[in-house]
Amino acid sequence: MPHALKSHDLVDGHVVPGVKVEKRPARTPDGAEAKGLYNAWIWLDNPAQFNSYTTDMVKGVILAFRAASNARDVNCVVFTGVGDKAFCTGGNTKEYAEYYAGHPQEYRQYMRLFNDMVSAILACDKPVICRVNGMRIGGGQEIGMACDFSVAQDLARFGQAGPKHGSAPIGGATDFLPVIIGAERAMASCVLCEPFSAHRAYWMGMLTDIAPALKVDGRFVANPLVETERMTDGLGRIVFGEPKTGEALAAGKALMAKGAVDLSALDAKVEELCAKMLLTFPDCTTKTLEELRKPKLDAWNRNKENSRAWLALNMMTEARAGFTAFNEGTKDDREVDFVLLRQKLAAGEGWVGGLHDAIQPKAKKK
Repeated sequence: MPHALKSHDLVDGHVVPGVKVEKRPARTPDGAEAKGLYNAWIWLDNPAQFNSYTTDMVKGVILAFRAASNARDVNCVVFTGVGDKAFCTGGNTKEYAEYYAGHPQEYRQYMRLFNDMVSAILACDKPVICRVNGMRIGGGQEIGMACDFSVAQDLARFGQAGPKHGSAPIGGATDFLPVIIGAERAMASCVLCEPFSAHRAYWMGMLTDIAPALKVDGRFVANPLVETERMTDGLGRIVFGEPKTGEALAAGKALMAKGAVDLSALDAKVEELCAKMLLTFPDCTTKTLEELRKPKLDAWNRNKENSRAWLALNMMTEARAGFTAFNEGTKDDREVDFVLLRQKLAAGEGWVGGLHDAIQPKAKKK
């Protein structure tokens, strides 16, 4: 006779605004329901702000992953976002600008929570699938890369934003990207902050799979804004997943306007992956995950505390300026005057004084 089971969750029955958790029936590859078994879906639920995570949402994600890891009846964890625009664009810049900017001690405590969120993903006893339902940018890219698998809809975009907005991508990107895509591509992604397509991400080895999301006249079509066929440029380099230009781009935009986003193909891919893992020994799978996570974990655990301290102090200078500009600037002008900043610093001007205000966007949101 089974003995009484203990709960190992930190908090029983937690509910946090901005984070949804549901248990969906696990299914075998032929679609049959595996009675009494589930996949835990953890949703970032802040679509109005592109599923950026607030302080409270970070707490909710930590508790949700801990509970899913402990759940005896859970096969896989699916980490995703509400809607079709964004999985996550990182930390909530409004909260950063209006609460944390200029308060390094507060941000240091926030970064403890952020570190715990990443660690909770990396320590989950169940396979974790990032269902990339839209943009995966900045901190969203970092928590996405902490997952074991990533499956994306092919209209999604990926990338880092740190040096463009007053931070450094040291919440996981500088740890995980070299492991996943190699040092040179990681350097370009983290320093240049140029977004790239899901097709490009798949080609670089960042994704397990991609699925079409645009439906035109009842049929799925590949992302019409990027090159989805392998070809070579004038130097013989492979061009894949790069943005279209000229007439091809105009035609792609016209096709986008005719269609509608449908994530059913993405969901089918995610369910297929969950079903494959259902047919494995659970403890052998967990041990395999633990071993394969070690390159990411080694880098993460080696750097996270130093990164936390640096990011906190940076809230007095570049982060304060960058997040203020993003929060208060217009949609088309959310960056500081980088040239003026460099000129003032080169001339010996300090951050204490008018430098912060001088480099802000000239137009502000009304």
